[in-house]
Amino acid sequence: MTAPNTLAARARRGSETEGRSTDELRAIVSHVGAELELAPAEDIIEWALATFGERFCVTSSMSDAVLSHIASRVAPGIDVLFLDTGYHFAETIGTRDAVEATMPVNLINITPVQSVAEQDATYGKDLYKRDPDLCCKLRKVQPLAERLAGYDAWATGLRRAETHNRVIAPVVGWDEKKQKVKVSPLARWSDEDVEKYIAENGILVNPLQYDGYPSIGCWPCTQRVAEGEDPRSGRWVGSNKTECGIHQ
Repeated sequence: MTAPNTLAARARRGSETEGRSTDELRAIVSHVGAELELAPAEDIIEWALATFGERFCVTSSMSDAVLSHIASRVAPGIDVLFLDTGYHFAETIGTRDAVEATMPVNLINITPVQSVAEQDATYGKDLYKRDPDLCCKLRKVQPLAERLAGYDAWATGLRRAETHNRVIAPVVGWDEKKQKVKVSPLARWSDEDVEKYIAENGILVNPLQYDGYPSIGCWPCTQRVAEGEDPRSGRWVGSNKTECGIHQ
């Protein structure tokens, strides 16, 4: 595939995709999902860009900048969405700022309707302790869904190796809740694949990754993980919650 070099090229390609119906988007998934299953991450992003143009974006939790880096090489100026929940570790915010400063991406910072203080006033202090599902819904799920309204497809850094719940995550699939095409270019990547790409390309990594936090979320709901434990066992400790809701 030949990747566009500028955002203007993306706009030209993407203009004809505006207003695609749900049925049309579903049809795209059914036609190419299996075909792209074994494709390299770069080719998957190139396909998404050629198919959706400006109506395609990348999301990042800023645990590392692998996906943002790959996308920026394929499409300089691509939209990278970051959910600023108000509860992030300082290291996560620092990684976001470093990505924005050093990579050719359009970093879009998404914030919830209410600040943390406003949420506390409405629902009571520390909602994450009493109802973590509602807290995630208000600070992650709803803000992302609203921002994705302007896109037909979004790319995530979802990997099957991260948790058993993600084993069946397709490279190109249909997000029923969001009614969008969901692209996971790194779905087949192992931990070793990620580490190799980081080492070979000097990729930015959230410092918490080297301090016992292999899976990084909001600071109130994330704890260190002992060596050898499930990388996501530090998330929502003491509850049966395993996902924030974005990928459910």
